[in-house]
Amino acid sequence: MSEDGPSPARRAAQAVDALRHGWPIRLIGGPTLLPIETAIAGQSTAQHLLISHARAATLKLANQREAAAPESPVLIHGAERFDIDDARAAADPALDLAYPMKGPFRADPLDWHEGAVAALELARIAGILPAFMVDPEEGGEAQPFALEDLAALADPHRLAIVTRARLPVEALKNCEIVAFRSADDLREHVALIVGERSADRVPLVRLHSECLTGDVLGSLKCDCGPQLDGALAQMAAETEQDGWGVLLYLRQEGRGIGLVNKLRAYRLQDQGHDTVDANQRLGLPDEARDFGTAARMLDLLGVGEVRLLTNNPRKVDALTERGVTVTERVAHRRGENPENVRYLATKRDRSGHLLP
Repeated sequence: MSEDGPSPARRAAQAVDALRHGWPIRLIGGPTLLPIETAIAGQSTAQHLLISHARAATLKLANQREAAAPESPVLIHGAERFDIDDARAAADPALDLAYPMKGPFRADPLDWHEGAVAALELARIAGILPAFMVDPEEGGEAQPFALEDLAALADPHRLAIVTRARLPVEALKNCEIVAFRSADDLREHVALIVGERSADRVPLVRLHSECLTGDVLGSLKCDCGPQLDGALAQMAAETEQDGWGVLLYLRQEGRGIGLVNKLRAYRLQDQGHDTVDANQRLGLPDEARDFGTAARMLDLLGVGEVRLLTNNPRKVDALTERGVTVTERVAHRRGENPENVRYLATKRDRSGHLLP
C-alpha cells in the first residue's frame, strides 16, 4: 500500500471480492453500484439500474437514443424506484418467463461511460450478472475502485509458478504438473507436461479451458471432456516418437463467464437460443477468455514454439500476438454426439472454428 492508499491491483481485487459478497462498489468520481444478483442489502431501492446493451435490447429499449449504441452499457430509469426484486426481474433473463410484465423503462444519459464499462467487466470477472442498482439507498458501505484498477487486475505478468510435482496420469505415467498463481486472482491454472522435454522437438500444446460439466460430469452439451481426453492421448502418442506435449488447463469456466453464468446460458439454450445468443442475452461476451495467461504460462515454462492442437484460429492469433511461435495448427475434433450438434454448428458458423 502506498502513502496515497491501496494500489490499483489491490483495489481491483477488493472490488471483485465485494461483488462476490454482495457489497456495493463505488467508482471514484462517480456513483455507487450495488450488484443486483448478489446484493445482501435486501431493503435497498434505487431510481436507476445499470445493465448491458444486450439486456436493454431484450427489454425493448434499443430504439431509444440513449440505448442505441451497440455494446455500450445502458442506464435505465423506472417509473417507480426499483426494489431488489424488481431489479432482479429486470436484470436476469432467466426470470423473463416468470416475470413477463416489466417496465415501463426509460434509457437515461450515461455520462460515466468508461466507469460503467469497467463495472460490468468487474462483474464478469466476479462471475455474476453484469447489472447494478445505481446509487442505492441503504446499500451498505461501498468499496472504492478507479478506472485504472481493471488493467492492473488483468496483467498476466503477475502470474508465477508456485509449485510442481510428478503426476502419472492414465494417458501416460511420465508427466509433471506445474501450478501457477497470481496475487490478484483466486484461480490457479496448471500445466501438465507430458513426456520428456526435448529441445529438438516442438511440443504439441493444447489450451484447454476448465469445463466442470464436460470434464468431470461427462456433459453431452459440449465436446470438452472428449477433447481433454483426446489431447492427452495425442500427447502420449507423441512420446512414442520422442516427442512431448503441454496441456495448459486454464481456470476460465464458460469461456471466461464463470460456472454460474454458464449454467444460466444453458437454461437459455433450453429455451431455444444458441450458445452465442444465450451469452449475449446475459449481457456477457461469447468469448471472454484471457489467452495472455496461456502465453505467460508458456513463457514461464520456457516454451517459445508450439504445435497448437486446436480448431480455433483465435487461439493461434492470440498466442502469435503475444510472442509465441505457432509452427503448426493441429486439428482436434472429438466428442460429436446428437446432443451437441447445434453447439458444434454454432462454433463453426458464429465463432469461426474450423470444423467441416
